Amino acid sequence: MKAVPILIVIIMASLAGCDLIRMKKEQSQEAARKTVARVHNAYLYQDELAGIIPAGATAADSVARVTAYINSWIRKQLVIHEATKNIDINEAEVERKVLDYRYSLIGYEYQNYYIQKNLDDSVSDKEIQEYYNSRQDNFILKQNIVQGTYIKVPKEAPRTKRIKDLMYSRKEKDVDELRSYCLSFSAAYHLADSSWIEFDKLVVNSPLAEIPNKVQFLRSYNYYETSDNEFLYFLKIDAYKMSDNVSPLEFVKQDIKNIILNKRKVELARKLEEEVYENAANRNDFEIYNR
Repeated sequence: MKAVPILIVIIMASLAGCDLIRMKKEQSQEAARKTVARVHNAYLYQDELAGIIPAGATAADSVARVTAYINSWIRKQLVIHEATKNIDINEAEVERKVLDYRYSLIGYEYQNYYIQKNLDDSVSDKEIQEYYNSRQDNFILKQNIVQGTYIKVPKEAPRTKRIKDLMYSRKEKDVDELRSYCLSFSAAYHLADSSWIEFDKLVVNSPLAEIPNKVQFLRSYNYYETSDNEFLYFLKIDAYKMSDNVSPLEFVKQDIKNIILNKRKVELARKLEEEVYENAANRNDFEIYNR
């Protein structure tokens, strides 16, 4: 009858010996690792810095990145230490959250890989037009927008009296001359094309930005000149749309394309999840046990 307790003692001693060997092995491995920083009983090792420095980084940039990471690690460890002194930490709950976060990161990386591999990023003008037509209420302007030409030049710039003529001319040589003039002498400019731009962005840092009633201004002028102590300002309005009206398609075209692509990404993410689940179910890769 005493054989059983003796056997238990032998087994426990054997297990303890295994644990001791494992602990010594882990301590030996840990001792071989180069310590970079310590906060109380927490240590940061050199091998944990792998991947922080991108390929091709300069020596100065490498040092800056590593230094920033170490300082960040120290601050976080100090907060963790302070927290454990002052509040009761549910370690099991923390571990669950860490695992959930880890799984979310891994899943997110694979989801991005799957989307990049399978996403059709071509969006036709027809798709954009159809989306726009069916959802125009979603594209109400919040700002006044214009098509036109805006030029800001120093008062001492040459040939300023010719600017208006060039702005109104449609001759190719005059258009080229105006563009060359703006590149050489203007402090800011926007040349007429098919694009729309917010009026406030167009005339920022000019006396035109201080106009109290911009709606009335746009309705009253298709050409306007003004000046301040240093600059002359020339504005020619070819078309305008007021806020609270439906935006022209051209103004929101890129936004619509992004919306369509984002919808495709969401659908691909849903498809991935369904595929993984169905394939695993068919292979009996998981089971749910009755509690």
